[in-house]
Amino acid sequence: MIRLIACLFLLSCSSLSIAEFYKWTDASGQVHFSDIAPVNKQAESIELNEITTYTSVSVSDINIKPDTNSDMPVEKPVRKNKKVIIYSAVWCGICTRAKNYFKSRKIAFTEYDIETSKKGKRDFIKLKARGVPVILVGKKRMNGFDVRKFEAMY
Repeated sequence: MIRLIACLFLLSCSSLSIAEFYKWTDASGQVHFSDIAPVNKQAESIELNEITTYTSVSVSDINIKPDTNSDMPVEKPVRKNKKVIIYSAVWCGICTRAKNYFKSRKIAFTEYDIETSKKGKRDFIKLKARGVPVILVGKKRMNGFDVRKFEAMY
């Protein structure tokens, strides 16, 4: 009986973490977004995609220097010569997607694994990062990966 109550409690708590968002247009043509559906209006339920952010950061402020002993191959860039650094982890699918994107566009990048590389761990802490990937492009920083936002930074 206690197990049944515990299971029901856990199931009810998990539904609290799922949030729905709604989009609707009022009589004046103004578009609204809310987590509460309007009472007398038809609203479209929307799904939020990955949320990524990027902020400016000075690499020199945190004293990150390239690792000249890295055995990672670096491809020559086709376009701009901005330095791209990615802090990643083996298990991170978004990191893999970002690296595949860089390779497909021949964007040179340096990768540091935050779990297996001493430099990666140290820099990750200095950056006060809370997740991977962290991508540095020149003096700009992106947490996560979004192609359009990366292109805007690059």
